[in-house]
Amino acid sequence: MSNPTPAHDASQADPLESIVHSIPVVIPVVGGLLIFLLAFIAVFMA
Repeated sequence: MSNPTPAHDASQADPLESIVHSIPVVIPVVGGLLIFLLAFIAVFMA
């Protein structure tokens, strides 16, 4: 009780923070690829 250990170590890098800065680029790219994939499937099936 006299020497509590911290619940989260601040010196350890958060794995989520290494991904968050690339989300605004990744989501539109994946969306564009999905649109082209669905268009290819629609043309192939027609």
